[in-house]
Amino acid sequence: MIRFTIATVTYNAGATIARTLKSVASQTYPAVEHIIVDGCSTDDTMTQIQLYVEQNTDQPLSRTITLVREPDNGLYDAMNKAILQARGDYLIFLNAGDCFHSTTVLKEVAKQLEENFNPARFPAVVYGETDLTDAQGKFLRHRRLQAPERLRSACFLQGMLVCHQSFYVRTDIARSEPYDLHYRFSADYDWCIRVMKRAERRGLALYNTRLILTDYLSEGMTTRNHRRSLLERFRLMAHHYGWTRALAAHAWFVVRACIKR
Repeated sequence: MIRFTIATVTYNAGATIARTLKSVASQTYPAVEHIIVDGCSTDDTMTQIQLYVEQNTDQPLSRTITLVREPDNGLYDAMNKAILQARGDYLIFLNAGDCFHSTTVLKEVAKQLEENFNPARFPAVVYGETDLTDAQGKFLRHRRLQAPERLRSACFLQGMLVCHQSFYVRTDIARSEPYDLHYRFSADYDWCIRVMKRAERRGLALYNTRLILTDYLSEGMTTRNHRRSLLERFRLMAHHYGWTRALAAHAWFVVRACIKR
């Protein structure tokens, strides 16, 4: 049976963590490992996490919860800690405020993988669509950037077409490509590209589930630091695709934004 590792990284997330924990607990698929990495929150985050752990102690042996609570050097450092802890076949990052789109998401993904792939050649990446929600979990809109029918590393020259939370990575590949801590806001963009490039070198599939996988809280760290995030992402785009292609892509972004006004 395919096992999923869900990694949730928190710091003072008391206002949003409950919805995420409930979403994980509500998954109907049995083989789930939940790793929670908390950077020593000072609000009631840990109280809610401890209650979640207590309420889920009677789960089947295939469902486990691991809690890591220690200082870290920011979001991506904490995510690297989760990667090292992960023991599932696929790693999913679902941070505070983010939820699975339905209670059957993991069941449906596992079914597709088992029906379409030999376990020895499972895809490097499993991906899908994302809906955006507000702080109360209310649907706002479908994500503007849509997942391509056929994903390749070159697709991210158009931006992060697949939301990080809807980008499931085989754990062995995730472990070989940790987040680069030189990047403060867009290390996830860099990580996804490096993962896809590694998959392409190994001839492994990037598989489109054609499902809405995630309800994503729109007000994240990158959203709050939008300008600095864009500058960092531009540098990353130039690093991966070259300055000429990065400049051309950003010129098109400007034109596209003007057309839509």
